[in-house]
Amino acid sequence: MSGDLSPIDRAKFVAAKRATDFVDDGMRVGLGTGSTAAWLVRCLGEMVRDDGLRIKGVPTSTRTAELARDVGIDVISLDEAKWLDITIDGADEFDGDLNLIKGGGGALLQEKIVATASDQMIVIADAAKEVEHLGAFPLPVEVIPFGWQTTQALIEETLISMDVMGRTSSLRMNGQVPFITDEGNHILDLHLGRIGNARQLALVLNQMPGVVENGLFIDVCDIVIIGYGSGKVEVRDINEGTVSSQQIDFVENDNLFADLAD
Repeated sequence: MSGDLSPIDRAKFVAAKRATDFVDDGMRVGLGTGSTAAWLVRCLGEMVRDDGLRIKGVPTSTRTAELARDVGIDVISLDEAKWLDITIDGADEFDGDLNLIKGGGGALLQEKIVATASDQMIVIADAAKEVEHLGAFPLPVEVIPFGWQTTQALIEETLISMDVMGRTSSLRMNGQVPFITDEGNHILDLHLGRIGNARQLALVLNQMPGVVENGLFIDVCDIVIIGYGSGKVEVRDINEGTVSSQQIDFVENDNLFADLAD
């Protein structure tokens, strides 16, 4: 129930709720992965069920696909959609230029493909995700399993010449075994502390053999919607140069708030 939500979950919910205002009937919508994106999927599912909203959802992970189907959203593949009207997703960090770190949930590759195949990308996040400089959150890098330790060593050696504070990395684990992405790859989390030149780092990482993709999303996000525990939401449009805010009221809704699996 909404009354039982923590302040952080309230912030995620109001950001997701506000993002649904950008979704129109007939749209092809990229559906992000993670706890904040899960709120969005639930909100859109409620609109499909109660308001007759007709959309095609393109999920960025198997777990998002499962949730979308559970709430009644018509799920299709990106190949079927070919191009999307909008993608709405969360972020692990964003800066003042709306550059992002994503991939905390392990879906960065599909998330980046879907986001760049969209007319517009909207990020929904709580206020704690805003940073002056990217890098406090470990930067995920998806690598193929073959020779991953060699790839890791190459990355760490290359970081010496990069404008970053830290230069260590770790293989992401799932219990006692390596975490496996939907594409069957591993993830290296880079503990950088602060990234001075995110654009340069993104380009350098993706030139390395063994690296599939990195979690830096540069010049991809158009709008960020920031939620607060009070119910306030702030919308920043990087293209229009506008900032607006409003208050979203909480309404008790058993269907929306029950059994949400983050």
